[in-house]
Amino acid sequence: MRAVVGSDERTPLTDAVEADMRARGVEVILIGPPAGEEIAWAEVGRRAGEIVSAGEADCGVLFCWTGTGVSIAANKVKGVRAALCGDAATAAGARRWNDANVLAMSLRTTSIALAREMLDAWFATDPDPAEAESIAGLEAGR
Repeated sequence: MRAVVGSDERTPLTDAVEADMRARGVEVILIGPPAGEEIAWAEVGRRAGEIVSAGEADCGVLFCWTGTGVSIAANKVKGVRAALCGDAATAAGARRWNDANVLAMSLRTTSIALAREMLDAWFATDPDPAEAESIAGLEAGR
């Protein structure tokens, strides 16, 4: 599995999530300050969305101060379904019912322990096939 991880800041949280994902055997593509680049949250979200949309990564994990900006920017890219999550149950639901392919988190409110719980839920949950028609309807409307 390959995932893009991006943020407009490099923090202990972004470093911990990168390390956690690598420990899970995920090949990580970094963008933004975690990769040594100085780019704003909007560019982080857009570039990550493009990487996921192009099939260069299976999913993405994004961060900004609230998580809202990167999720909005990523969702502007066709084929991206970014979900801003603040707990493991929401992350699992985003995967299950919305087939979310980008997980967005807040740098302000997410602890390392909480991020790991969300990653556990995210990677353990598959999309519900019964929701495929709803997801296809969203994609057709873009």
